Amino acid sequence: MRLLAMLAVAATLLLTPSPAPALSEEMPALSCASPEAPIEAQGFVPIGGIAQWVTVRGSACGNPILLFVHGGPGNPMSPFSANVFREWERDFTIVQWDQRGAGRTFGRNPATADDALSLERMTQDGVELADFLARRFGQDRVVLIGTSWGSALAVHMALARPDLFHAYVGVSQLVQYRANQEESYRSLLARARAAGDAETVAAIEALGPPPWTNPRYFGVLRRAIRRYERQATDPPPDSWWVPAPLYATPEAAAAYEAGEDYSFLQFVGAAGDGLYSRIDLPALGRRFEIPVFLVQGSEDLLTVPEVSRRYFDYLTAPTKSFVLVPRAGHDPNPAVLDAVRALLLQHAPRWRSAGGAAAN
Repeated sequence: MRLLAMLAVAATLLLTPSPAPALSEEMPALSCASPEAPIEAQGFVPIGGIAQWVTVRGSACGNPILLFVHGGPGNPMSPFSANVFREWERDFTIVQWDQRGAGRTFGRNPATADDALSLERMTQDGVELADFLARRFGQDRVVLIGTSWGSALAVHMALARPDLFHAYVGVSQLVQYRANQEESYRSLLARARAAGDAETVAAIEALGPPPWTNPRYFGVLRRAIRRYERQATDPPPDSWWVPAPLYATPEAAAAYEAGEDYSFLQFVGAAGDGLYSRIDLPALGRRFEIPVFLVQGSEDLLTVPEVSRRYFDYLTAPTKSFVLVPRAGHDPNPAVLDAVRALLLQHAPRWRSAGGAAAN
């Protein structure tokens, strides 16, 4: 814990203008001289009573803002965003957020390891950030993108404050604990049996059907899912996963790993009673006040397409579409991101005209 605290102090000194307090009232250097001005800022933003790490990049800060809600819940995309989304920065302002309990936010707030994560608190965190971004950029709304765990959190955000969002884009949509677990279990067993993979069949059958009270069972399932998805999908380039220098130090890597460990246990729970067990999106209601777009890999064995499709058919929205991407699994690959970007570019002119002028 002492190492994480020292890392947080060092990061603040490196990433904010000098002189600066450990936590300023607003994110350093986040301002736009004009809608055409480029923006690149990173730092801690006061959200939900703690300092949370946010990065903002784009070629013109009058472009629509994309707020990414990462999966995991301990897998922030901040270290890799420039590699993965650099081409997107011509048309959009890319915002990455290390959620409570993850990445640099966890490193800056090591004492939060003593607290439990909650959907309610994290939903409010996301709403606060969206409001902050809209105000600072002089725009009325942002575009909300959630993937995996982040897709469940982002739906809570979209339903809580639809006035803050142009649209919701769900990638590898997580829908409901029982439905997703049961379909993952069934689909993986079917694949393993069809392949004559007696070892995997025996390992998964030994778990018994979900729900589970042993937190290790989810990890067993996830590792087998990854093996089978690799056989049927096109991988992303290795260059995606080279962290930016800021995140490549041993100390930063340790903070990232610590956040992953903490968040994973919070997600599954010590007795299968973590955040995952409380996810039930249909129970929140079927009506969205904003457009909804779901992008799903055809080979996804974790958030299985059939479950996502049933949720999509259930919900109502001003506009909605469901995109099934061949040779893609749960984790992102170029085909998935191309599908998401195509949707965004199709609707961007409407968001840009409604976005308002950039503000200082």
